[in-house]
Amino acid sequence: MSMIQTGILDLESTHPVATTGGDTSTFTHVTFPTPFPAGSRVIVIPFVQTFNGPETPGLRIADVTPQGFRIRLNEVLAGAVKSDGLHARETIGWLASTV
Repeated sequence: MSMIQTGILDLESTHPVATTGGDTSTFTHVTFPTPFPAGSRVIVIPFVQTFNGPETPGLRIADVTPQGFRIRLNEVLAGAVKSDGLHARETIGWLASTV
């Protein structure tokens, strides 16, 4: 049986767009309200709940464990359109579940 938890947080980006894989130095750590059981495989699904910045906010998730995950607002880079990475504060809702 799957276990599910949800949460909400406010994020903003004051850093350039993150383009180096594995560099989570500008990510925010989120701790689950209740840790999932040790050894659980956990997935996290985030959604932007607000529309505060004019650019398209992208979300990056990293380091998902039974205790929590890291998340970053990372503006979308699309083709010739280049983002500066700065983005207004947005409210992010997330759902985490065991597989």
